[in-house]
Amino acid sequence: MKLLVLSFYYQPDLSAGSFRTTALVKALLDKLPGDAHIELITTLPNRYSSFSREAPELEEHPRLTIRRVALPAHKSGMVDQAKAFIVYARQARSIVRGKHYDLVYATSSRLMTATLGAVIARSKKAPLYLDIRDIFVDTIKDVLPGKMVRFIKPILSLLERFTIKSARKVNLVSVGFLPYFKSRYPDQSYSLFTNGIDDEFLSLPIIQTQNNQGRVLNVVYAGNIGEGQGLHNIIPQLAKRFDGTLRFKVIGDGGRLTALKEAISASDCKNVDLLSPIKRDELISVYQSADILFLHLNDYDAFRKVLPSKLFEYAAMGKPIWAGISGYAAEFVSEHVENASVFAPCDVDAAFESFKKLKASATPRTAFLARFARANIMGEMAVEVISVSEKS
Repeated sequence: MKLLVLSFYYQPDLSAGSFRTTALVKALLDKLPGDAHIELITTLPNRYSSFSREAPELEEHPRLTIRRVALPAHKSGMVDQAKAFIVYARQARSIVRGKHYDLVYATSSRLMTATLGAVIARSKKAPLYLDIRDIFVDTIKDVLPGKMVRFIKPILSLLERFTIKSARKVNLVSVGFLPYFKSRYPDQSYSLFTNGIDDEFLSLPIIQTQNNQGRVLNVVYAGNIGEGQGLHNIIPQLAKRFDGTLRFKVIGDGGRLTALKEAISASDCKNVDLLSPIKRDELISVYQSADILFLHLNDYDAFRKVLPSKLFEYAAMGKPIWAGISGYAAEFVSEHVENASVFAPCDVDAAFESFKKLKASATPRTAFLARFARANIMGEMAVEVISVSEKS
């Protein structure tokens, strides 16, 4: 049995897709028969231009071959991302030429890796398993100019239809995606294996910070700084409102970092530190020293359907979570995450009021950890992926 895995990001890159695919590949290797082989096609670490980790272009392991495609230098803009993907797609097509696969698996947030998987699966007459981490066609209407949306949305809708209809099985990482896909592709078979908590977060001690009385509290955000997060629409205003009470530490990079810097300068707030992306073990130390972990999604309709992977990482730390989210993500937090306070995205007044509801102490979330351990979730998903290949 030979499986092809397509994931634009993979370890040691920093992204939700990287962490998710790494865990799934491990689970597949644990459950596949001894003569099975996985060929993984990904890219050399490129998630952030300000963070790079060395990784070989070719890695050979027992039952696993990892091929990393070198991409041209790029930022987070749409044009740069499109150019980078074209290079990846061409190299992937070249790598698979003349090869047979019993299953093609593709994980995708921006649709195109999933579409590449559909093209390859059809050419190989192999079943396709899709892992959908975002609704790209739904998101572009909120993040791109109207004229551009009117031009490219019909094209992307056709690609989405081709892609979803090519799949034997589709997994959606958020329950919030289900109405969108079921209304458009009612005959497709769906699963709901969500994101989860990686092993390195499961056994960490819950660390209480020092007495909070009369001192400035540390609020930490770590992750992408893009249009989807909308930090430029909330952090400067919040920092100004909480001057002398809170200090914000923003760790990351992305397409809206410049906008965030400009907004901070325009607000003349002095209590925001902007730091480049850091390795995961260093990030854990930052989380442990934080008083509050901050999360935010922009005020767009598409983001009412998503479930940010960052929530699982934050919740595992036991720290208070202050989140500007709505829709399904807000419902999920309300149901599953203790000592988390939610406010309407981009609403400074609502954020101010929600902050008052947080308990300053850390809270063990034992039930959450047990339910959402990524290894368990990916183990179940791996069984399903293998079953799809066996039915072909």
